[in-house]
Amino acid sequence: MMVRALPFQIACTFLLTQVLSFFCLQKLDADHETIVKISSAGQLMQCSAAIDLLFLLDGSYSIGKGSFERSKHVAFKLCDALDVNPDRVRVGVIQYSSFPKFEFYLNSYLTREEVKEQLKRIIFRGGSTQTALALKYILHKGFSGSRNSSVPRILVILTDGRSQGNVEQAATQLKENGIIVFAVGVKFPRWDELYTLASKPTESHVLFAEHFDDAVNGLYSTLTSSDVCSAIPPACKLESHFCHRKSLETVKEFKGNFMCWKGSKGYGGPFSTMCPYYSWKRVYKTHLARCYRTTCPDPCDSQPCQYGGTCIAEDFEKYHCVCPTAFGGDVNCAPQQGLDCNVDLLLLIDGSSKMTHEGFLQHKTFVKQFLHTVLTADTQVNVGVAQFSDGVQMELPMGQHSDVSDIGKVIDSMHFKGGSTKTGKALHYLTQIGFKTSSALVKDHPRVLVLLSDSKAEDSVAESAKNARKQKVFLLAIGSQSRQSELDGVTGNPQHTITYSNPQSLLNKIPELSTKICSVGNQGCLSRPLDLVFALDASSGVGKDNFDKVKDYVKSVITQFEINRDITQVGLVIYGSRSRTIFGLDAFDSGTNLQKAISLVPYLGGTASTGSVLLHIYDDVLSIRQGARPGVNKVAVVLTDGASTDDAAVPAQTLRNNGITVFAIGIGDAQKESLLKIAGFATHMVMVPSYEDLKYFEDIVVHRLCEVAKAPINLCKPNPCMHGGECIMHNASYRCECKGWEGVHCEHRISNPEPRGDLPRIHRKRRRRQRKLRHLNRRGKRRSRKRHGHRKNQELLL
Repeated sequence: MMVRALPFQIACTFLLTQVLSFFCLQKLDADHETIVKISSAGQLMQCSAAIDLLFLLDGSYSIGKGSFERSKHVAFKLCDALDVNPDRVRVGVIQYSSFPKFEFYLNSYLTREEVKEQLKRIIFRGGSTQTALALKYILHKGFSGSRNSSVPRILVILTDGRSQGNVEQAATQLKENGIIVFAVGVKFPRWDELYTLASKPTESHVLFAEHFDDAVNGLYSTLTSSDVCSAIPPACKLESHFCHRKSLETVKEFKGNFMCWKGSKGYGGPFSTMCPYYSWKRVYKTHLARCYRTTCPDPCDSQPCQYGGTCIAEDFEKYHCVCPTAFGGDVNCAPQQGLDCNVDLLLLIDGSSKMTHEGFLQHKTFVKQFLHTVLTADTQVNVGVAQFSDGVQMELPMGQHSDVSDIGKVIDSMHFKGGSTKTGKALHYLTQIGFKTSSALVKDHPRVLVLLSDSKAEDSVAESAKNARKQKVFLLAIGSQSRQSELDGVTGNPQHTITYSNPQSLLNKIPELSTKICSVGNQGCLSRPLDLVFALDASSGVGKDNFDKVKDYVKSVITQFEINRDITQVGLVIYGSRSRTIFGLDAFDSGTNLQKAISLVPYLGGTASTGSVLLHIYDDVLSIRQGARPGVNKVAVVLTDGASTDDAAVPAQTLRNNGITVFAIGIGDAQKESLLKIAGFATHMVMVPSYEDLKYFEDIVVHRLCEVAKAPINLCKPNPCMHGGECIMHNASYRCECKGWEGVHCEHRISNPEPRGDLPRIHRKRRRRQRKLRHLNRRGKRRSRKRHGHRKNQELLL
């Protein structure tokens, strides 16, 4: 859907919450859809004619600093609708209070970016509201930088209409000199004065600042109707709507007569009488007017983006679709025809009584639409379709039909069987028989079985599913979210399960199924040995809630790996005020236990140091004595918000020099340059916009980890030899040359080292004599020093 602005009724309430949270000062008599179209048109309008436009900003104390900033923002939004350049629209700004002052002239800045930048820099001045004085100043000096008389001069006044003095004469003189005046109400405007200031017809030249897009639409609609700007697109139309505008007024109210005393001590003396009593209160005065606004047909109204794509309008006729990951090949997110892989595909539909006839028809429609989408003349896919309940029926034997229309007819002829739900029995049968139908099948094609079921199995499924996976049948499952747990048990991996929240969203899962079917060819990388360590930033800059999101992300990533001591080992380190190893590489040999351990990881807080945690990983985690395996690729994945990465470049290079690949996942405002120093290569760096978006970057990280797992291995990097041993490559293997240590990896200290062979053996008696001689020499030196000290003391006494 198109991104839309807030409706005016909602917007006015939201913008005025600080002063009047329950009241709207301008309301259009129009339905919700029309109001949204007015707002949408205001966001897309552009005026590209030759215009000299001057903003007059009320900077008095009656406006206040907050409303003054809102006036600047309105001017900012109006500039977005203007083609600011030397030959088209020129913009100047004057601020007034007790006296007017140019902020910048019409010819000072000639691009939209420069004008908007200067608008931001304008500061509130304060003072009295001398609107008449400002209008006279504009009459004589305001358009001094303007072009010839053929270029329209437009004045946009942003004020609350509470001037000190009469503005009627000065406003009339401006309009008589050919200046088009727009009055834009700010804060609680006095509409009567705005009507006095504005050009005629006043309904077209009075706007309200609180509704930014409405103000742009009103200005643009008036300028196009008076031929100042180019005409509106043919499909758009100018419409009139009743406007209810309210102003806050102070009125005198009679409260009644009360006893009072009159007279004096002189003639007649004081006497009692009835006196009237009045009070002053603030009330809202309603002004009924007409507002002229342009509405255009939204190019996204026809919902051109299919399969969950988001439509973004570019102008009144053009749009583009932001498509889900699997739909990027078409401008309207239509699924890409064909599969990007060659497989033998068997679709198994649940036809049991628990499924119901309606559910069976929905799955049948999904299968027909899916095959119609992916089967093309160039697709090397053999397809089979089966239905199961208490037995299995091959509706379409594998490879029997290749024509899409023939396959569609076979699927249409399928009838709901009913019966018990023997899912395990069906999986066992099809693993043995389902793919053995045609001799023409290519034997080396991967075999994929897709289960479509929404009912609970009435027999054992685990053993049949395990046997299917053992027979190299790639299992996928599709069902409702309520059956997620059971379907995960069939596939053996949550990443191989597709769920939907309601049957209407089932067809949107076609691209996801296509992607997962073709991922069967990538599964081999996950069976490659890999030592994988995650380093999670648990500092105070991350926060506990975001840290929990990071933990969930890691848990999801590791579901795509086979966790055991022969394939993938996973270690986890967290760092905040200190680095802490939660568990080493050899701590767990199953994914289930690993998931539980990650859920219990505590949040640390404190100030983080990415450099320190990298050194900690190198010294205390990815080492042989801590469970790292020689001859296995090693990866350290750092997840951080980038706030503490300045000290990480050198430690990261140390890891890379020793054969350890470093991945950097930067979240939020992490600096790309700092992350690149950690990762070393752009392909080893992933930028994630927010913690909520982590889930969208799971596949790309897994894919790149698989690439590392497949890379050639340097057996001596990192050095498998402990205690300073030297690793030497030898016949496609390695050996450790130890110094003072022994063992395959120099892990044992030598208790009684043999004498070195390159030195002559010294006779035992000779060694004893040498020790005795050294002892006598040391004793003689001590006695000599003692005699010398005694002689010196005697000399001092004498």
